[in-house]
Amino acid sequence: MSEAYGTWKSPVSGASIASGVSLRDVQWDDAGETLVWWENREKIGVLVAQTGTDAPRDLTDAALNVSGAVGYGGGAFTVGAGSVVFATKSRLYRQSLAGGAALALTPEFGSCASPALSADGRWVAYVHSYEHVDGLSIVDAEGAHFPRKLAYGTDFVMQPVWHPAGRHIAFVAWNHPQMPWNGSELRLVELAFDASGLPYAQDIVTLTGDTATAIFQPAFSPDGRYLSYISDASGWGQVYLYDLASQRHIQLTRAEAEHGTPAWAQGMRTYGWSSDSRAILTLRNQRAFFSLQRCDVESGDCETVAGLDEYSEMEQINVAPKTDAIAMIASSSLIPPRVISLRGQGSLQIHRRRGAENLGADQLSAAQAITWSGDDGGSVHGLYYPPALRDSPPAGAPPLIVNIHGGPTSQRYAGYSSEVQFFTTRGYAVLQVNHRGGTGYGKAYMNMHRGNWGVYDVSDSLAGVNYLAQAGLADGSKAVIMGGSAGGFTVLQSLVEHPGFYKAGICSYGVSNQFGLLMDTHKFEERYTYWLLGELPEAAALYRQRSPVFHADQIVDPIIVFQGTDDVVVPQDQSDSIVASLKRRGIPHEYHLFEGEGHGWRQAATIETYYNAIERFLLQHVIYA
Repeated sequence: MSEAYGTWKSPVSGASIASGVSLRDVQWDDAGETLVWWENREKIGVLVAQTGTDAPRDLTDAALNVSGAVGYGGGAFTVGAGSVVFATKSRLYRQSLAGGAALALTPEFGSCASPALSADGRWVAYVHSYEHVDGLSIVDAEGAHFPRKLAYGTDFVMQPVWHPAGRHIAFVAWNHPQMPWNGSELRLVELAFDASGLPYAQDIVTLTGDTATAIFQPAFSPDGRYLSYISDASGWGQVYLYDLASQRHIQLTRAEAEHGTPAWAQGMRTYGWSSDSRAILTLRNQRAFFSLQRCDVESGDCETVAGLDEYSEMEQINVAPKTDAIAMIASSSLIPPRVISLRGQGSLQIHRRRGAENLGADQLSAAQAITWSGDDGGSVHGLYYPPALRDSPPAGAPPLIVNIHGGPTSQRYAGYSSEVQFFTTRGYAVLQVNHRGGTGYGKAYMNMHRGNWGVYDVSDSLAGVNYLAQAGLADGSKAVIMGGSAGGFTVLQSLVEHPGFYKAGICSYGVSNQFGLLMDTHKFEERYTYWLLGELPEAAALYRQRSPVFHADQIVDPIIVFQGTDDVVVPQDQSDSIVASLKRRGIPHEYHLFEGEGHGWRQAATIETYYNAIERFLLQHVIYA
């Protein structure tokens, strides 16, 4: 007799998910022989180096927690001139790739990220944040002088890069209420040097971008002729070139695909220059599946780079300055993240694996890109995962986990998800909803969220359940909605607006009070709701309507809630308020409060507890209910 859906014995456990490391970034040294990557081991960020075929070695230890600490983090290090420059929570350090002690470059105050080393190795430009003020600063690579302010006056800056000649720095800047993916600017700093030889900003000009155009990842060509960047001016994130001599902007890519990504963190990269400045190697995202394209600068022709067919998600691409070796973090729905490199004609090397990789493709579930109609007839996109293969599957359709991404300006990709495989190997189907208002399907698709948070994310998810149920791919009577942060808000709002439709909800650090979020969240998102819902006081009625805490008495379905005590993005009281209503009214629920955790889980014990609790909850309230 076949085991019932949702009860299958699974090789993917909470403990196995917790045992892996998080791979965050990867960069080559100048010679293209040493590869450095950044990995998180629970709460500790470590830099690891590998030269040639030698064994990897840790460059840093737990005493120096490598972590870009501006906003959501990222941009923790850069490599050049035989050294690595990296950020901890409050200062910059430089360390030789050969080893030895790290040298502190900046005083210990504020937060640092995105260090960028000049071509001659003498100067480090970086993003600094202190007392709610962000800007671009510069320090010498020996730490002999106090840092100097370089470009201030906007609410945010990111992604500084040096011109090869060392007299210009390009960066991205923007102001509230915009987010970087709504409207940002490409700026160019012209440097001069004072009598003591220290650089300062002689002039700063804006080259492109505005409050309705998003700019991402500036990069100078190695020969210094071009400044490249990604802009969504055409309706898609395309690669552009700015000819520094003629001051002309040239659109390079034209496919209806995304070549950039929402800049949720510092230091994000989706392309790199070839060493001869004749081509750009860019990641292309089409319907949540990635490919690597080589685009000729003169003709604009792009062709797919061979040797990466087994990977469907790629990030943090880095091209070696002299050898054109390509490094990145890559995965597929069947392959956990790896640090890989590609040299020449398909010579692929795996440098680091996230975890054990002890499961075969036949034990896991592969992502399928699907499209369905929303309740107004508009197209909605997502990824469907059937239950993992079984010799004798039970009759009928499987229960369904409807997984909502955070953001909400974000996207689920066809890369590896331990969470998805946790469910599919137990006999659940999973729908990852890329609802309207998310990214990856053009600017118009993303802009549908303006003023509509709590509309399309809710209705598109419900329509997705109906679509799969009608196709016989899921049991609509056993659908569970799940999400964290903005996805957690969608969970709560869905249970408020459609009681009885979902069998249960799984909510992690979900937004329940839009007024509280506006007042209490961190600087990066403190005006985000102006775009998602509208400005106060004019939109006060809408804020109340889209705040589940004011309508919590309409939640009648079982729900499990998770929250970290140290979350500064969605503070604990957002979950406390919802749980108080559930408890008062006797609604079946569980509340798990994790000490020391923030906006997401880092500790292995937390991750294991999280998944074990979900498994028990679903068996009680969905499978055997």
